[in-house]
Amino acid sequence: MSDKYSTGAGFDLCASQYAPNGRLLQLEYAARAADNSGTVIGVCGKDSVLLAVENLNINKLFEKEANQRIFNIDGSIGLAVGGLLGDCNILVDRARLEAASYRQKYERGITLELLCERVDSFLHAYTLYSAVRPFALSIMMASWDNKNGPRLYKIEPSGTTTGHFCCSFGKGSEQALNEMEKFEFKDFPTDQLVKAAAEIIHGVHDERKDKNFRLDVGIVGSQTKGKFEYRLKQQ
Repeated sequence: MSDKYSTGAGFDLCASQYAPNGRLLQLEYAARAADNSGTVIGVCGKDSVLLAVENLNINKLFEKEANQRIFNIDGSIGLAVGGLLGDCNILVDRARLEAASYRQKYERGITLELLCERVDSFLHAYTLYSAVRPFALSIMMASWDNKNGPRLYKIEPSGTTTGHFCCSFGKGSEQALNEMEKFEFKDFPTDQLVKAAAEIIHGVHDERKDKNFRLDVGIVGSQTKGKFEYRLKQQ
């Protein structure tokens, strides 16, 4: 087999074309774009779920909440995203549209699991046709209620959804996962969860490449009465 076919060269021109080795190269490029963004972590605690983002896209001339990467979707559901910011905004709008459509039709809030199913189907559709490209992002979605407790899901550019007790993606994801393995987050109350997440994000931040960053945090749990809250910790 020639070098062209062994390396997959020429097979990355559209999302619906497989390389000879079975890979979808545009999906790999999309995942790489998400991994080049700031570190994102999600953690399930004793009675809450926390999302934290190392937001590198900041500037003294920006407004305080510019380039937000943590969003409230439907009151009790929060979303954290990493990747191309334009793609992120489109996906957040889609998630909010799905939640609003469900609430209008059934007169109650959408469940986290159903919203994840609808969002991952939307992402997967953009891997099937040559006229579109995959979304260059990864997301986490979190919620909490008295019946089901804390829940956390990660959705990849391919549309694959997985449930987690804690997870991470972005530049420092491997180091962050190693640090998270040292904690028993299931016993952590909300305040302790916030402190631990801040320590992890600061620990994985590479000051040589990215001097400044903003720590964005989103929390949902008993302390917030089941409502997702977005907080700016510092810049």
